[in-house]
Amino acid sequence: MVVSLLALTITGGAFLAVRAAAPAAKHDSPFACDRLALGPEARKRHFDELGPALRTLHKRSRELPDGFEFEFPPDAAALRLVFEWAVGERLCCPFFDIDLRLEREGGAFWLRLTGREGVKQFIQSDFAPWFQPGTPAPSR
Repeated sequence: MVVSLLALTITGGAFLAVRAAAPAAKHDSPFACDRLALGPEARKRHFDELGPALRTLHKRSRELPDGFEFEFPPDAAALRLVFEWAVGERLCCPFFDIDLRLEREGGAFWLRLTGREGVKQFIQSDFAPWFQPGTPAPSR
């Protein structure tokens, strides 16, 4: 299995999409958020600022066979916030497959969280507030 990461580089308001492939993981990490994977400043930013901001920004959720998708406004500010959150989430929850998808012609912007068996149930539990669009919640 190859894991794909979508990276957005923001330069002067322009977005560059880059796809990078990484070898499959050699082990399965536990279904637990490793908050210590982030330094103190990054941890505060991720959990106390980005998470609550994204919970209020997201428009709706969609259930998938192996996870969920969350729709966000397709503007530059939301793209930057979601991408920054995804970088941190990849460190503290390495068991997620994280995809960012921008639909053509200015369409929807989706954050997709999926993974191996059990990830969907983890998302249902840990991201419960995200299933209520526009509702702030305490940080995890």
